[in-house]
Amino acid sequence: MTTTPIALITGGSRGLGRNAAIRLAEGGSDVILTYRGNAAEAQAVVGQIDRLGRRAAALQLDVSDSGSFAAFAQSVRDTLAQVWKREQFNHLVNNAGVGAHAGFAQTTPQQFDEMMNVHLKGPFFLTQALLPLIADGGRILNVSSGLTRFSIPGYAVYATMKGGIEVMTRYLARELGARGIAVNTLAPGAIETDFSGGAVRDNAQLNAFLASQTALGRVGLPDDIGGVVASLLSPANGWITAQRIEASGGMFL
Repeated sequence: MTTTPIALITGGSRGLGRNAAIRLAEGGSDVILTYRGNAAEAQAVVGQIDRLGRRAAALQLDVSDSGSFAAFAQSVRDTLAQVWKREQFNHLVNNAGVGAHAGFAQTTPQQFDEMMNVHLKGPFFLTQALLPLIADGGRILNVSSGLTRFSIPGYAVYATMKGGIEVMTRYLARELGARGIAVNTLAPGAIETDFSGGAVRDNAQLNAFLASQTALGRVGLPDDIGGVVASLLSPANGWITAQRIEASGGMFL
């Protein structure tokens, strides 16, 4: 009997994380998702996964607070024992994030620190704290951004941290290879979500410009990314590691 895989997705209560959680559940995975403040929103996703016939749990986590990670890891350990009668999960998706829009010359130390804590220090030390709970042969998927390849003014500090995540991915892949853990980067392009205040979704001029610069002629939708997450975590793709996979519809080619 094959053991059902369990995926832990940070920021899984909304946007791309929510879509990935649903797509993984549709493909047969159970899910632990994290949320920062909106417990009701997270529980709604848990309910949706339950209706798909899979098991799910939601845990509160602020990825910018690395001092909380030891306690969070214990919460994961307790949840695994209570809900699944297991000691480990299989897949970690470092997805949670917030946006920042400021020119390089206008970026403040406070903005820099926030972006670093959320997008670089957070995933680095959260992954470290969770390593004992990730099963050998599992996967880690770190969400980056198309903005590490192409440059749009106003995103220097955000993209700088995502660049660090891509380097971290390669080091994790090298160091965790002995455990059979594959580690990759997923770099979405412009997506219609509420990220950064919903600018791509709600600003028609920005949406049209980005669509005009995309080979497939439109900006992305959450469904475009959730399916990629599910694919990269599927058994068929276990031989892919240390790679940056961009899912942007061909932006700025």
